[in-house]
Amino acid sequence: MAQLVKLQDYISRYQIDLARYPTQFVRLKQSQWERVKRQWELGEEISEWQHNDGGSENDSFEEKERFSLFKKIFAGRQREEIEDIEKVEITNELVSDEDSIPEEETTLTFEPKIVYAPQSIHELKRMFIDQFFHFQMKWASSTLREKSYVDPRFMRDPLLRNLLQKLPDNYLLFYYPILQIRKAPIELDVVLMSPTECICITVLEAENQAVYVGGSERFWIKKVGTKDSKVLNPMISLNRMESVLTQLFKQDNINMPIRKVILSQNGYFDYPGSPYGIQFVDRRNYGEWMEHLRKVSSPMKHMQIRASQTILSNVQTTSFNRDIWQQSSQPAGD
Repeated sequence: MAQLVKLQDYISRYQIDLARYPTQFVRLKQSQWERVKRQWELGEEISEWQHNDGGSENDSFEEKERFSLFKKIFAGRQREEIEDIEKVEITNELVSDEDSIPEEETTLTFEPKIVYAPQSIHELKRMFIDQFFHFQMKWASSTLREKSYVDPRFMRDPLLRNLLQKLPDNYLLFYYPILQIRKAPIELDVVLMSPTECICITVLEAENQAVYVGGSERFWIKKVGTKDSKVLNPMISLNRMESVLTQLFKQDNINMPIRKVILSQNGYFDYPGSPYGIQFVDRRNYGEWMEHLRKVSSPMKHMQIRASQTILSNVQTTSFNRDIWQQSSQPAGD
């Protein structure tokens, strides 16, 4: 799973220590998956999924329903099915057997819960990944002392879910981060940091089967059936994003190539010619594009971490102190 480093202007633990938390995230995911898979293979029950982050039980994206655990799952499964499945692997070069990075004292834990009886390792893995996505949203919007209120729409965002669930651990994702440049807030679109390049993505998604007819003008034409409407040329936002990141990288002597993508998961692009340096990804080649990204097997790189840190050093953050810290900071007798 790709790592959600920054979501809009929400607090991010990656801002505290970017060299540490990618390792901790991967270790947590790996250990929990191995535990779940082992218990599933042995037919044991799995303890209840818990989201314990010191926050309110009324968080908008918390699981509201409590499912009862199934009894022991039958153990007579074929071993070949399990052995042939791709494992959830650590692909982070920051992780090694010699690492002795202490785990932080944290109130945020993840324990998956079986909410139905998975009949195959495929179903088990899907259930685990879906539940881990909920945990990841909390992981990406809180620290030990602070947290941010996450808009529930992000839990239903198909692109965010696809990028996080389908890309490997060595990708760092900035999802519509808000930067502070010369005291002015600037919202970027999607920034995907691979081990070898920075991918700037501007997204066009509306009605299914929409066709975007593009050109060099300020507006493009969106065609849905017989209805035409105007949309702002996405290259404007894409080029601005490239310009901002190029400036930041130059200031910190970051040597990271920037690639530009215009993306539509559910629509099509009709653009005469091929604009230099821009890749169009639509419904026809989205799967191929994602598969290409998935095949990047390089471990995380030092320059990738430096480039990500440069962005994090310029982000805007809106958060609040957790109640436990607010209470502890009050004078005695209050």
